[in-house]
Amino acid sequence: MDNILYTTRPDENGRLEKEMAVYDVLEKLNIPYVRMDHEVTPSIEACHDVDKQLGIEICKNLFLCNSQKTQFYLLLMPGMKKFKTKDLSGQLEVARLSFANETYMEEFLNITPGSVSIMGLMNDKEQRVRLVIDREVAESEYIGCHPCINTSSLKVKTKDILEKFLPYTGHDYTIVDL
Repeated sequence: MDNILYTTRPDENGRLEKEMAVYDVLEKLNIPYVRMDHEVTPSIEACHDVDKQLGIEICKNLFLCNSQKTQFYLLLMPGMKKFKTKDLSGQLEVARLSFANETYMEEFLNITPGSVSIMGLMNDKEQRVRLVIDREVAESEYIGCHPCINTSSLKVKTKDILEKFLPYTGHDYTIVDL
């Protein structure tokens, strides 16, 4: 981790195309961000130092589906909040939710496990993934997320995500209380 905070896109050298596409969209939509590069953060616990450096709490991003694997959900919730399937299932009126297979994650969002992020919705052109946001995240000033790869993290105003980014992707969202 270099502990440097950037407000500009990184040099494309050694970066994945899907990461650079995130910066392209943020620039196109005139959405400012703070960026930090770091070692791989495969879990929410590994993001603790990144959180402190960015002055935020990185969201826990869970990719879920119903038991028939016909409905898919991206859940954003506070990083340290415990996830209880029945709490969410009841609010969404879905009988049984489980973690979706990474094949769907890659197909729909172009993201691999450990890098799940709201930014992946820009790759879901057919809106196959329903966005669900815990009220605490929706009401926070900033959202912390990965730019589709877990070697960088972004701090973005929640208002910009809800009012600029999501309309651009064609995704609506559902607020839940977990």
